[in-house]
Amino acid sequence: MRRREQRPFSSTAGFAVLVAAAIAVGAQLVCAASARGVRWTAVETRTPGQPIMAIISLRSQQISVYDAAGLILRAPVSSGQKGRETPAGVFSIIQKEAEHYSNLYDDAYMPHMQRLTWSGIALHGGVLPGYAASHGCVRLPYDFAERLFDATALGMRVIVAPTDVAPVAIDHPALFEPSPGAAAAAAARASEAAETALKADQARLAALIANRDLARANIALRLLDNQKHRTETQLAAAEAAAAAAQSPEAKQQAEDSKAKAAARLSELASQELAAQAGLQPLVDAATAARQAASAAATRAADAARQVVRDQQPVSVFISRKAQRLYVRQNFQPLLDVPVTIEDADRPIGTHVFTAVGRTDDHIRWTVVSLTETHSTAEPVQTGAKARVARSDTNEAPAPGDAGAKAALDRITIPKDLFAQIAGMVTPRSSLIISDEPLSAETGEGTEFVVVLSGEPQGGLKARRRATPSEFRDERADDRMPYWRSPGFGRYSTW
Repeated sequence: MRRREQRPFSSTAGFAVLVAAAIAVGAQLVCAASARGVRWTAVETRTPGQPIMAIISLRSQQISVYDAAGLILRAPVSSGQKGRETPAGVFSIIQKEAEHYSNLYDDAYMPHMQRLTWSGIALHGGVLPGYAASHGCVRLPYDFAERLFDATALGMRVIVAPTDVAPVAIDHPALFEPSPGAAAAAAARASEAAETALKADQARLAALIANRDLARANIALRLLDNQKHRTETQLAAAEAAAAAAQSPEAKQQAEDSKAKAAARLSELASQELAAQAGLQPLVDAATAARQAASAAATRAADAARQVVRDQQPVSVFISRKAQRLYVRQNFQPLLDVPVTIEDADRPIGTHVFTAVGRTDDHIRWTVVSLTETHSTAEPVQTGAKARVARSDTNEAPAPGDAGAKAALDRITIPKDLFAQIAGMVTPRSSLIISDEPLSAETGEGTEFVVVLSGEPQGGLKARRRATPSEFRDERADDRMPYWRSPGFGRYSTW
């Protein structure tokens, strides 16, 4: 994909002007998104919070966006067409770009792009024909894509589900809970960080004052040195005048000048010695102040990072396939350890638990359990092989909330590791349990990417996985945008 500075010119023949429908307090706001009749819904019965999760149903071709209290936005989508299917699984937003053009599909305009994989699966504005029609991305109504882009943050969870699913509340002893007093401890660390930052500012000011005093002393010493050189020049001139004097009066005048210059030189030498003696303490004071300021700045930075860590959600992924537990925070890997799963040969399903709120020392969790339309944990097959594979598949995990609790019951995490992870959990943290291993799309600059192996992945397999740097280093070129509507011609298969 490639960035471009220019926005393409829309054809008035291809699109009608977007119009707004009526807004009713306590009801829903329905907005017209295009002349094709694409509509999306925003819940207006309350003030929405920051989105924490988006669920895309491939079956219903719609996206539902949730904040901590529930559903806030819903819109139709167009996912990948047959052979280029949008992969079902668990993703997150890893890059956002308001003006974006594809380097795979004829510079196709992809406004308000929110990337899910470095290979090119993304959410973006596009034409919605009413069915799956893209090359793997998820097209959104143009104005909905803009609104969602403005509301989301990097790392927001995006679940692509084969069927219609929604988060449900869940409570289970295996879900991470902070230790008693964790909230108070985090508040204390925030207060301490603020105090440490104030002390760092004071130390920096003290270093600036010490450096100023040292600079002033050096300037005074240079001035004395300049005066000394000028006086030495005057003394040499008086001595030369005295030696060349022809008359007693001229000789006497030269001797007087010589005496004055010598006296002044002696005075300046004494002042210079005193200034040099007073300079060293100032040098020592400035050095000590700089060191103290540097140490205080380091302490303040460490405290600030700890506060940020206290507020940053963590993601935990448990893979039945790998029988390992992974932890990431802010796209960075923290832990990769083995984990015990009871009956590891039996499917466990894919469940996404999300910490949606916090009350004192209690975390409120929801869960989304994904149901595959094909075999639970095997690649899609057809014909006789498929019938045999499906008949040999072990018992499928229980559906919904029961399946999620059953999955939690089968996992044993050592107490010390559980306590370590629980201490990092904040709202928007998540726990993913799945039969699947980590996708190859999980890497630098990503959250966990989990792809359901039993669902079509054509849109993912057709793409080359890139690295974050390949996109960060790109620059817009100077070619003119196409003078055609993105709803027709070569753009009809976005």
